[in-house]
Amino acid sequence: MIEIKRANAHNPDFVNLVKSLDDYLKITDGDEHEFYNQFNSTDVLLGVVLIYKGSLAIGCGAIKKFDNISVEVKRMYIDKNQRRKGFAKNILTELETWSKELEYQKCILETGKRQFEAVEFYHKCGYKVIPNYEQYQKMENSICFEKVL
Repeated sequence: MIEIKRANAHNPDFVNLVKSLDDYLKITDGDEHEFYNQFNSTDVLLGVVLIYKGSLAIGCGAIKKFDNISVEVKRMYIDKNQRRKGFAKNILTELETWSKELEYQKCILETGKRQFEAVEFYHKCGYKVIPNYEQYQKMENSICFEKVL
């Protein structure tokens, strides 16, 4: 049975999944990991979405206020053994729903160009490539997306 839960950044399942995400990103980001990691503080998150398969947390995502009309999607992760089964779409849809409930009009996000699965996923979910924003403007590995809600 699959269950989706809203939580905050202190949720122990979220904390554990973020550790796995960071381990993955250390590999894909390489020398740039420390640069990207400075923008991944969980203290500023508006909310967290977790997906469970039975009692096991297998994925997460979060939203962070970006400006008065936009939230930034952060910390999207699915356990490597559970990918390509639609779980990430469930999480992203819940994050978008929550964002609308909070009266935001857009979701934006940044991911790495070397994270091929993520880039493909956001395209499939209706996100459009936008110019790299703020801290990512000079990062060649970054690709930024936006979706109007």
